[in-house]
Amino acid sequence: MRDAVIFDVDGTLVDTTYLHAVCWWEAFRQHDRHVPMADVHRAVGMGSDKLLDAVLPDDRDRADDDGMTSAHAVLYAQYHSRLRAFDGAADLLRACHGRGARTVLASSAAEEELRALRAALDADDAIDAATSSSDVKESKPAPDLVEAAVSRAGVDAGQAIFVGDAVWDVKAAARAGMPCVAVLSGGVPRADLEEAGAVAVYADVAALLADLDGSPLNG
Repeated sequence: MRDAVIFDVDGTLVDTTYLHAVCWWEAFRQHDRHVPMADVHRAVGMGSDKLLDAVLPDDRDRADDDGMTSAHAVLYAQYHSRLRAFDGAADLLRACHGRGARTVLASSAAEEELRALRAALDADDAIDAATSSSDVKESKPAPDLVEAAVSRAGVDAGQAIFVGDAVWDVKAAARAGMPCVAVLSGGVPRADLEEAGAVAVYADVAALLADLDGSPLNG
């Protein structure tokens, strides 16, 4: 196994991508911003700062940005107790941990949201460390989050690998100097992930677990 496996959480380990898309769409609607759902979905995986810039005009009145971000957080919090991990997510964490890899969650979620995600995973026994929004200045696709996770793992980036579901995950991992294995569970097309540089693409974490011995995680 690699010395460390760094995991994105939303859309990779926990089924949240479309919940985020719906909550962002509603947050925009509440502030009289009408963004097509498809555009919102493509931006999910970025931090809120970059997501707003990706889907809203550059010349917008930015006075509403904090309000839209807060509205998203309030709307999404309604789902905290109902979040569900993908099949195989906890087992994959335990398999990597059991083979000696440091397993780290690379999340830009706020602390309360991260607690809900970890509760859904129910695999704290196999998680060596985790990041949150308070650990980085700049969100994906900047490498800050991945670099913070590698630092928490206590290994060199060259001995680590990232697992994510979004183009932004692949790009952030590359900028941090490590390969990224991608999964399709966040709804991003395989071609987009491969074009971004993913070294392998699996249907979901259960499929990755089934091929663990032959996957890049074991390289």
